[in-house]
Amino acid sequence: MNRQKINLISATVAIVFAAQALIVVLLAITTGWDRGLADEGPAAHIFQLLIVAQVPFALTYVATADWKRLRQAAMPIAVQAAILLVTFATGKFFNI
Repeated sequence: MNRQKINLISATVAIVFAAQALIVVLLAITTGWDRGLADEGPAAHIFQLLIVAQVPFALTYVATADWKRLRQAAMPIAVQAAILLVTFATGKFFNI
């Protein structure tokens, strides 16, 4: 597998995991999933796993990116960061 393919796969997986974390937060808010539990429920654990699982893919992306084309290389990182910002802000706003 060449460097470009590894780069594309790692960027895609990191963004998909970030989007899935946002979906879990939105589902928890809209359906009341995990409300009323004495401890963290499955939604919180799924969210935590999705956040942690992004790290190796993001690091792989950074390691394999072509930094000579900065704008193109920074775009997946910016998209992932924006999704995570919305995810954490939504969770904080709704106190979940």
